[in-house]
Amino acid sequence: MNPENLSEKNAAGKKADKERRIRVGITAGDVNGVGYELIFKTFAEHDIFELCTPVVYGAPQTASFHRKALGSQTNFIVVSSGREAHTGHLNMVAAYDEEVKVDFGRVTRESGAAAFWALEKAVEELKSGAIDVLVTAPICKEAIQSEQFHFSGHTEYLSDRLGGEPLMVLMNERLRIAFATTHLPLRAVPDAITPELLENKLKLFRRALAHDFRLSDPRIAVLGLNPHNGDGGVLGDEERKVISPTVTRLRSEGMNVFGPYPADGFFGAESYRKFDGVLAMYHDQGLAPFKALSMDDGVNFTAGLPFVRTSPDHGTAFDIAGRGLADPRSFRCAIFSALDIFRNRKQDDAAFANPLPKLFVERKEEVGRRPRPPFQRGENAPENSEKQDL
Repeated sequence: MNPENLSEKNAAGKKADKERRIRVGITAGDVNGVGYELIFKTFAEHDIFELCTPVVYGAPQTASFHRKALGSQTNFIVVSSGREAHTGHLNMVAAYDEEVKVDFGRVTRESGAAAFWALEKAVEELKSGAIDVLVTAPICKEAIQSEQFHFSGHTEYLSDRLGGEPLMVLMNERLRIAFATTHLPLRAVPDAITPELLENKLKLFRRALAHDFRLSDPRIAVLGLNPHNGDGGVLGDEERKVISPTVTRLRSEGMNVFGPYPADGFFGAESYRKFDGVLAMYHDQGLAPFKALSMDDGVNFTAGLPFVRTSPDHGTAFDIAGRGLADPRSFRCAIFSALDIFRNRKQDDAAFANPLPKLFVERKEEVGRRPRPPFQRGENAPENSEKQDL
């Protein structure tokens, strides 16, 4: 073969290879936390570059400070945009030029501003198509508050900037938990639990399980609000008046939804293994058992957005920032999950791009989806009784 032709072929192959790899935008998070440490540890393993092209949004000078403080050998290159990212390298886009003092473990206005600038730049590039998915390192909600950022967290901010109707989903290989309410004071939760809210959240969750995870006719468990499911109204009547009637109605309409289940017995008996997803009523009802079961590999996925966004299921870890003790497993899982969900969405869109018209027969299973088998070992869905509770 002519060497000139071989060179052209190699160049074309490299270009095609670059186009095949998903560009993962990564925000550095709060500079006084463990964000940069997670990034450097994750991309110290070169195999991950075979799966994606990472683009970090932060500041090269801040990244260099962290790299030196941690004694990291992970290198990065500076590019002007995610569009210019180099395959096989850790790329960095300068989201701001200001000098930001790094003060490990401290809540400062400077660190919050830097986290906001990185987030703004990453979202701008996500919307323009410069990156394909977004993975966010932890921010400090107190530090980031300003006239520009007045949200309770990433989820609300991204909904405002990207549109869509967000649904918080915590996930690992064994469990997916969505939330009817998230960042609400506990005293406000009962009033927020309405039939309309539950129906909306369950439909969003079902759509995510089908589209983002490609699960056919997913089975969803719904938790009760009160201890012992209210004990027949003695400890609260939201189960009888709101949750149970909504679940019954949606099931009669064809949704594979069950419950309500007392939360303690549900997790204690590992009943979650029999479902594709679980809807919790409030933040700690789902967070506490999830973190107990998956502190090292948990991922926070924001379903319902037009773009894929994930994050590790932990905070800034100020108590160990700068000491080289941060565990990157959850962060690494967040990247892998973003890649999987991005591919699933593309496959699902392709499968339903040109659906055949319905003629005479209505089918329960959607074309292009493989039906899931019944519960493991032929088990039925557990009864939604108080007997599960101890």
